[in-house]
Amino acid sequence: MGEPVRSRVVVRGNVQGVFFRDTCRRKATERGVAGWVTNRGDGAVEAVFEGERDAVSALVDWCGEGTRGAQVESVDETSEDPEGLSSFEVR
Repeated sequence: MGEPVRSRVVVRGNVQGVFFRDTCRRKATERGVAGWVTNRGDGAVEAVFEGERDAVSALVDWCGEGTRGAQVESVDETSEDPEGLSSFEVR
């Protein structure tokens, strides 16, 4: 297992009210990724993923697709230093 990585994403489009956060939580938990996801006041969804590089990358890729009802317009990703998070939560 390599060094953990951390990515922050901001997903824009029709991404609120389409089970984006709950599905994101489920997928992160399945992959052993820690972090959080929240709706922002500007209509975007923001998430932090922390864990193995491949698992984090898979979640960032999933954000570009979203749920069946989502219409993702853009995903902005920023790398950050891991904080040692141990669980994933919907905020």
